[in-house]
Amino acid sequence: MIIHSSEFEISAVRPSQWPEGGLPEFAFIGRSNVGKSTLLNRLLNRKNLARVSAQPGKTRQINFYVINDRFRFVDLPGYGYASVSKRERSQFASMIDKYLLEREPLCRIVQLVDIRHEPSKDDVAVHQGLCELDVPLLVVATKMDKIGKSQVASHVKKIRQTLQSGVEIYPVSAEKRVGLDELWTLFEADMAPWFEDEELT
Repeated sequence: MIIHSSEFEISAVRPSQWPEGGLPEFAFIGRSNVGKSTLLNRLLNRKNLARVSAQPGKTRQINFYVINDRFRFVDLPGYGYASVSKRERSQFASMIDKYLLEREPLCRIVQLVDIRHEPSKDDVAVHQGLCELDVPLLVVATKMDKIGKSQVASHVKKIRQTLQSGVEIYPVSAEKRVGLDELWTLFEADMAPWFEDEELT
């Protein structure tokens, strides 16, 4: 995928604020501090399009980014961060659920987990809920550069066992740009039916 343009479009907290136009969307969801903003920036070859915060859990809205005027990346608020109040967590959950259940252009959900650690209870609960949706799901295991190459397979196996899911798991390193081409190949395949014989790149 050649990125000709990538722009922040809008932050939304309710459906009336969601962008119109029907472009295919890829929603990224994960525990706070899992490296979601870093992955988005690396995929789009931008340094600070998605802001990387020193304080995890700062994303309070659904952030929409439009790429090549052809599709969108959607950054959903992180979950599982202890400093967020129960009320805020409930509000985030309601906002995310509404998007995932009602957004028609959503063509794939990308759940991020940290490859270094066994998925948390929140990771497992979110994953089980995502599996019930009628939307293709992918798990991306981030921060692969933080473990040895010989450990990757065993960590991926542990993630699969903990999630109790047959969903495909892609180990990546955003910092080292490892595994990003494989993600783009998948995204391009997802978008192919939307554009039929048109070139995406």
